[in-house]
Amino acid sequence: MHKNFKMFSSEIQAVLDRDPATSSKFEAILCSSGLHAIMLHRWNHWLWRKNFKLTARVFAQIARFLTGIEIHPAARIGKGFFIDHGMGVVIGETTEIGDNVTMYHDVTLGGTTVFSPNGKVLSKRHPTIGNNVIIGSGAQVLGPIKIGDNVKIGSNAIVTKDVEPNTTVVGIPAHHVAELNLGRKRKKQSFAAYGLVQNAQDPWEEKIKELHEEIEYLKSEVQKLSKEKGK
Repeated sequence: MHKNFKMFSSEIQAVLDRDPATSSKFEAILCSSGLHAIMLHRWNHWLWRKNFKLTARVFAQIARFLTGIEIHPAARIGKGFFIDHGMGVVIGETTEIGDNVTMYHDVTLGGTTVFSPNGKVLSKRHPTIGNNVIIGSGAQVLGPIKIGDNVKIGSNAIVTKDVEPNTTVVGIPAHHVAELNLGRKRKKQSFAAYGLVQNAQDPWEEKIKELHEEIEYLKSEVQKLSKEKGK
């Protein structure tokens, strides 16, 4: 009972720490659909582990109806979990989530069918998420991949490969972006809403800029040659 109370307290505190629109514990308990979803999931997961699997699935469907958040009762979720806004979130059966993870609306932690060398379907189909991960709205994290600790996944990214710890990924398909070193100011920043990192450098964006500049240069050269021929 004491362990469950501590878990509940950590999830209420997570709402207060990461949702600026919530000003009190009482408000979090009444108004946070993400909090409602994770607490219902704790109960459903307990039922699943006790082999009341059909009952757990039925209650999970009720939780989905009430909150707009679909969490399979078999999913394993650590403490301090927070879903902001929540609507449209899907967390699949073999998902594993570490501590202090934040997710936003329309995120899918989805499964893909993976076969072993002998042709059998592997039981692990969904992602494993590390500690202190932030997953922005609309992101799709698919398959039995591993997302390292302290990773930030930008909104609408599609992640289908492992992500190294302490990195930020964005885009379709998701790719790494470099965070500029802002010294002490950067170190003090402990939370990045929606996985949005200020002053991040996207190598794909830089390459597109280079290609654009090269095209503009070639266009100007062609114009010069055209004028010379016209003379």
